[in-house]
Amino acid sequence: MQEAGHSCIRQDQYTICWVSVMSCLLLASFYVGSLYACWSTLPRDHPRVIKRRSVSVFLVSAVSPACVKLWMHWADITVEESLWELMGVRLKGFLPASVLPLLLITFFYLGPLVQSALDNPDGFSGELHSALDVQSWRMCVQDAAWLRSQVVAPVTEELVFRGAMLPMLVPCTGATAVIFIAPLFFGVAHLHHIIEELHLGKDNVRAIFLGAGIQFLYTTVFGVFAAFIFLRTGHIVGPVLCHSFCNSQGLPDIGSALSRPQRSAVLICYLTGVLLFLVVLFPFTDPFLYGARPVCSLAASQALEC
Repeated sequence: MQEAGHSCIRQDQYTICWVSVMSCLLLASFYVGSLYACWSTLPRDHPRVIKRRSVSVFLVSAVSPACVKLWMHWADITVEESLWELMGVRLKGFLPASVLPLLLITFFYLGPLVQSALDNPDGFSGELHSALDVQSWRMCVQDAAWLRSQVVAPVTEELVFRGAMLPMLVPCTGATAVIFIAPLFFGVAHLHHIIEELHLGKDNVRAIFLGAGIQFLYTTVFGVFAAFIFLRTGHIVGPVLCHSFCNSQGLPDIGSALSRPQRSAVLICYLTGVLLFLVVLFPFTDPFLYGARPVCSLAASQALEC
């Protein structure tokens, strides 16, 4: 009887995993597919294409809670928390969940921020003035490409790839493994840019695939960080703000740092930022600061740690 019981548990776990993975694959396919719902010969940075695609991904994001609800029905999972709380949309602990992860990623980018200030003729005061300039912000919000990078992509991608997918995968993998598994969906979803690059023919095939590989790598690495933040805080706002910040900064340009006269000081800032990031990573994401994490109830329902 005991062996039969263990077999039943394993079978239930296999079913949940199968349903979870297929649900994530379908949701990722819907998100990427929505970008090509209305194929256009215009480049992806054309305002008309940006607006059309923004509407498409917002629609997919809007139905992602329904996908999670259907998954819970198919996987026969019930929890006390609301659907929105499972997806990280909640008020308790909202302020620290907004500030601390953003401060954490700012530490990581200390080197690039100092480098940017050194490149500014007005130095640090010029960078600060630019960041606080109202007219500059007005120009940004009127720029379709800026809105896509700083608002649309962070909000929709985090809601779909973290808010919806992590709760669906946690009962299958547990909270630790999911941090490294879920970002693979996020990284692969960005490979669709290969199609556009090949269509435009701006570069040779080798360069296109090399660029896609690099993009897959850094989007997956960011996905690991975002998943960690989501699971540690139980909030979606932290990953969204960090995503927006990283999009604004891009990849750290270490090559440029090495070629400047102040390279020693800049490299020290790079190293200091990474060390600060590692030192405060766990204290800044201590679950005690954010209250009970609803997503952990899904792991508990399958006797998994969170």
